[in-house]
Amino acid sequence: MFGRLPRFSRRLGKHWPAGGAAIRRDGWRGVAAVLLGVLGLVLVAGIPMVRVDTSTESFLPAGDPAMAAVEQKARDFGGDPVIVMLRYSQNYQFVREGRNTQALLRAEESLAQLPDVAAVYGPGTVLKQLADAGHNFILSIVQKREAARAGAEEAARAAGRSPADVAQAGQAALTEVNVRYAPLLVYGFKVGLPTLSNPSFTQTVLFGDDGQTRPNWRFIVPSPDTAVVLVRPREDLDQDGTQRLVQAIRDTVAGARLDTTSVTVSGVPTVTASLAGEVAKQSPLIGALVAFAVLLRYLLVPAPGNRWQRLRPLVASLLGSAATVGLFGWSGHPLSFGAVVLLPLLLGIGSSFPLYLAAVPNRRRIVVMSVASSVAFLALALSPLPFVRDLGYALCLGVLATVGVALLLNRYWPPSAAMPEEPAPRPAAMPEEPAPRPAAPPAPRAAGIAAAGSVPRAARIGTAVLASALALVGWVALPRVNVAANPTDLAAGLPALNDASIVESALGASAEISVRLSGPDTLSADALRWASATQDVLATRFAEQLRPVVGVPNLFGFLGPDPTPGQVDSAVALIPPYLSSSIVKPDRSAALLMYGVRLQDLGAQQRMLRDVTAALPPPPPGFKAEVVGLPVAAARGYQLLLDDRYLANLAGIVIAGLVLALGLRRRWDAARAVAAALLATGWGLGVIWALGLALSPLTIGLGSLVSVTGCEFVALLTEARRTARRWLWRSVGIACATSVLGYLALVPSRLWVVREFGLVLGAAVVLSYLAAKLVVWLVPPRAAEVDPVPSGRSADAVEVKA
Repeated sequence: MFGRLPRFSRRLGKHWPAGGAAIRRDGWRGVAAVLLGVLGLVLVAGIPMVRVDTSTESFLPAGDPAMAAVEQKARDFGGDPVIVMLRYSQNYQFVREGRNTQALLRAEESLAQLPDVAAVYGPGTVLKQLADAGHNFILSIVQKREAARAGAEEAARAAGRSPADVAQAGQAALTEVNVRYAPLLVYGFKVGLPTLSNPSFTQTVLFGDDGQTRPNWRFIVPSPDTAVVLVRPREDLDQDGTQRLVQAIRDTVAGARLDTTSVTVSGVPTVTASLAGEVAKQSPLIGALVAFAVLLRYLLVPAPGNRWQRLRPLVASLLGSAATVGLFGWSGHPLSFGAVVLLPLLLGIGSSFPLYLAAVPNRRRIVVMSVASSVAFLALALSPLPFVRDLGYALCLGVLATVGVALLLNRYWPPSAAMPEEPAPRPAAMPEEPAPRPAAPPAPRAAGIAAAGSVPRAARIGTAVLASALALVGWVALPRVNVAANPTDLAAGLPALNDASIVESALGASAEISVRLSGPDTLSADALRWASATQDVLATRFAEQLRPVVGVPNLFGFLGPDPTPGQVDSAVALIPPYLSSSIVKPDRSAALLMYGVRLQDLGAQQRMLRDVTAALPPPPPGFKAEVVGLPVAAARGYQLLLDDRYLANLAGIVIAGLVLALGLRRRWDAARAVAAALLATGWGLGVIWALGLALSPLTIGLGSLVSVTGCEFVALLTEARRTARRWLWRSVGIACATSVLGYLALVPSRLWVVREFGLVLGAAVVLSYLAAKLVVWLVPPRAAEVDPVPSGRSADAVEVKA
């Protein structure tokens, strides 16, 4: 309905000019009222619903087979564990003192009862389950003895033998049972009764005669003075649930009153929860610093109107950024880790367009520039990592929302005066005289803008060749630039990573991979033989890289090489369910061999995982074997980033250039913008390679980020050269300086990847500005030809044809 009002008002205005103007104003005001109402609804209802997601899945390649395997493992056996490491003042303290053993058991039982916990296993639970199993096993031996004696005596009576022969037959049956189970009974009497209050039993179960932990239990007892409790969260636990679970684990352990010297809570879920908390704390501070830099830009860059009216672009920037965040909340889609850099980017880059819309009469050029910038950001959606893709979507939407709000405000909050032209415009012609054709603007030198014509052609060609050669070096060196894509690198600088290092030094590992066997029955004789062979191969060839945790051979190896189905069933019934279910699905369709690994350079880790996969023996017919885990998915994401390096850098430049070529009236302006982006990106990559620095998942698409500022600077500098506006030429330099200041607001962050992103982007803005000035100097606009001025428009709003 509102869309028809402007057309209706124009028709009406032909007959009643005054009334038509009023109706046109009313119609547009109605449209504005609706748009502002929608914007207010998005802000009021959407922002409170915004969630920040720093779950591990957001840093790994979504939809990739490696990630699908991780998700399947989580569904079958639970997610990566939260590791609770307990240190005691004395060796064997938690097994020699019954009160400490009981306190540890109560703590583990309390952890198992927490919401969102799939499984808990630690020394207390192991000892309790084995004590119960030992007690039941002794009772079963007693029952077997009685049953054997009674059966033998009954058989003798049925055969009509004498009472003496009946008694002898019963005693013979008892002797046979005793001989069969004598070693177990002797061992049981040696360590005493299987109870937690018996230190001989508890210590003998976990530690060998040499005082060191038995190999089967090193993943929960890495040393005589250290106990480890592993808490596996349920599958599909979101970030808020993970944070609540980690805090609940800390509170539970603190309330257990364990006689420990230190408690360290770590693991991948703990690191991601800490990362989410840090993002939430840093976003307001960084946003305030960037807002100050943007305000400084608005006060320094020449613009029409008084200082209060210069706040109009700031209002547009804040409303556009807030609308973007509100839309994420309204849609229910969480903001990823990139949220901490989202606001600086939106305010730093998006704030330019409201300023230029208020100051530059040629709005077409500014609108086309904004669309080119938004699609350049959209090129980040080509990344295989969800948090980078989400950042691209948000920035694309944010730029468009900011420009839309700015256009709306400019219409109903117009500047009080236009920027003066240089030199002063000619006096207006008398009404009765036809309006003269505006003269061409003065030469760039007269306007105070350096011209390339005064420089010898050979010097210009040499400068162009040198600049292009330096950029070419960077583009050629791109495959040699390191890429830091380790998920833990994103949390570098957080205390949680120090805790992870402490745990890694004790356990010899900080992450977990598994060899997953799937098939009809993973506890069949063939499957068990394959698991034993696999364990032997990995122990021989990768003893330094892999730390055994638990697996099928550890729990079922006592059955021998060829167990019968009945023996397997008996073993499953004997082994504690909490332990067997952590490595074997209840329907036996999947089983695991779990190993701990150190998180290292992703290139080396990728090669190690590839070698592990190649070393696996062929699985039995009908079975499938694969290496799964977060390190595997991280290595896969790393490889995808390496494969897409040129695409990630060129896509934004090409798409932005196409938009400029289609939207601007001069194709040369688009060519200049693309040339500046290629030069700036090449220079930046060359510097990073020469200094031995690394790209992160956020900066690996440097070309897409540089194309935004490169296109902006080239378009505005070309406009300044063509129309001889010295204030616009100076404004671009001030905008560059304040943009750099805004991106440097990320440097105070404790997160390494955020600091690195701010520094790289600040340097990229400077390189974009230098490249834009160089391109405009080398390929200046041709002799200006001014279009006739349409009636009702000022001369400074006319675009000059080159």
